[in-house]
Amino acid sequence: MELNIVLIEPQIPQNTGNIARTCAVTGARLHIVKPMGFQIDDKKLKHAGLDYWHYLDITYYDGLDDFFERNKDGEFFYFTTKGRNTYCDAEYKDKTYIVFGREDKGLPEELLFHNKQHCVRIPMGSNMRSLNLSNSVAIGAYEVLRQWGFPELQNYGSLTKYDWSKAE
Repeated sequence: MELNIVLIEPQIPQNTGNIARTCAVTGARLHIVKPMGFQIDDKKLKHAGLDYWHYLDITYYDGLDDFFERNKDGEFFYFTTKGRNTYCDAEYKDKTYIVFGREDKGLPEELLFHNKQHCVRIPMGSNMRSLNLSNSVAIGAYEVLRQWGFPELQNYGSLTKYDWSKAE
C-alpha cells in the first residue's frame, strides 16, 4: 500500500519538519509543491525533523501543474476546512494522496470546487481557526493507515525496565 502526503506551498518550516518525521515513521511518501516559505536547510526545519530526512521518500515540484502532470494515478483527497465530508467517511485505497494547503490560505478554491466529492474535513468547533497543519497531516495519515491495518508498522511496544509478561 502506498500513502502519499502532499504539501502545497508550505510556509512554516517547523510544520514541514514535523510532517517529514510523520512520513519517516509511517513510510509515507512526501511531496512538496513549491514555492515554499523557507529553505530546506532552515535551522527550524532541522530542529523539527531534518534528522529524519534520510528516511524520506521525498519529491519536489515546481507548482501544482508539475505535481499533477507527474502524478496521474491514485486517488486524491483534499483536506480542507471547507469540505462537506469528514475524513473518516472516505475510503482510502492503495496509492492514496492526502493533500494539504498552505498554513495561511489552505488549498485553492478552484481545486476544491472541481473535486467536491474528494474534499474532506476534520471536524472541529465552529468559528475556530483550523488545526495546526502537522496535526492535521498526522490525523489524516493515521486514518488511512488505520483503514489499511497499519501495514508494516510495529504495533506493540516494550518497557525498558520491566517485562510486560510479568505484569498482572
